[in-house]
Amino acid sequence: MAVSTASAQVVPPGGSQFNPPLPPPPPPPKIEVPAIPKLDATLPVPKVQGLPRDSFGDRIAKCLQDGAAAGLRPNERSAYSRACANQ
Repeated sequence: MAVSTASAQVVPPGGSQFNPPLPPPPPPPKIEVPAIPKLDATLPVPKVQGLPRDSFGDRIAKCLQDGAAAGLRPNERSAYSRACANQ
């Protein structure tokens, strides 16, 4: 009568059942050659997104009004309007 034992897991030599095997390495990166621009080709014009900005004078006037509505004094209002309009 021969008795054989069955193993639920096969542990490689030098390994441990508590250290799982390493995952396979990731695939190599895809290397693509970039497009070379032609010498006589026109450059693409970037599209400007967003709303057009008001003129500097319009921004100063709005900032002065905001400063006055906040109760700032004239000297404080001028400093506030300069900082506000340059944003």
